[in-house]
Amino acid sequence: MATETATTRLTRLLTMVPWLVNRQGIELEEAARGLGVSVEQLESDLNLLFLCGYGQMPDELIEADWEEGRVFVGNADTISRPLRLGVDEAVTLIVGLRTLLDVPGLTERDAIERALAKLEAAAGTAAEPAARVSVDLDDAVDPGVLARAREGVERRRRLHLTYHVPGRDESTERDVDPMRVIAAEGHWYLEGWCHRAVGVRMFRLDRVEALTVLDEDGTPPEGVAPRELGESIFSGTDADLVVTLRLLPGALWVSDYYPVESAIDGDDGTRTITLRTADTAWLERLVLRMGGHVLVVSPDDLRERVAARAQAALAPQTHDVD
Repeated sequence: MATETATTRLTRLLTMVPWLVNRQGIELEEAARGLGVSVEQLESDLNLLFLCGYGQMPDELIEADWEEGRVFVGNADTISRPLRLGVDEAVTLIVGLRTLLDVPGLTERDAIERALAKLEAAAGTAAEPAARVSVDLDDAVDPGVLARAREGVERRRRLHLTYHVPGRDESTERDVDPMRVIAAEGHWYLEGWCHRAVGVRMFRLDRVEALTVLDEDGTPPEGVAPRELGESIFSGTDADLVVTLRLLPGALWVSDYYPVESAIDGDDGTRTITLRTADTAWLERLVLRMGGHVLVVSPDDLRERVAARAQAALAPQTHDVD
């Protein structure tokens, strides 16, 4: 069985608390059946609730009691009360749901349309700004590739990819046991167990030149699980380009946000880091956006490209006058 992620458990806890609050005194075994978990898992979750609440003081933490075989949950009114959304939150959800409806191969369309209709009805005129927002989720992705990737996830079928690696400007053949298809940082990704790399990898779908759903079981190895969504999408491999950056004091957060292989602090408050990447385009944008607070130490060709782009951006613009 695959290891449960923290995101999965958090989702269950957020559902479990209001469910139990409205069923005070329910028998432990009945509660486990109703929540679709084992008694052991429910007891583990209840133990975790003692550490949860809206603060750190004892009277701010959730109370749970099940020693007599019946479950009682208290001090959880903040979590159990109905969800109330602000205007910005409602508009964000509406835009997100409308964007999902444009995803090729979507199988949950009916559920999304019902949720969207309810949200728009509840928001009323406050939802009007959502109509002026358009989200572009990487038009470069072949809809057929995206649909087949989703099919592989849903049917647990192995996928064969022809994948372009920008760092080496070459195409590779890979067999992948798919785990999920996600949209992150403006691109569609397939995450799965790569048999070529012998590990979990994230593949940008706009770089997939061909994708075939194989008639083979695509279940990842036991114990393998997707990465947490909070982690950066940029995770390097041994085949990627090694980049060394020097971070000035105002940019030290970069080493916390992106996965780095090493970080050395200097006496002057700077930090030198190394990381791996298969694509330097995002890295060039990052360096330019930081306005001199991030410096490329190596490789030389990357440093020269960034310097050239910076000089071009700073060059005075000339205009023809009639």
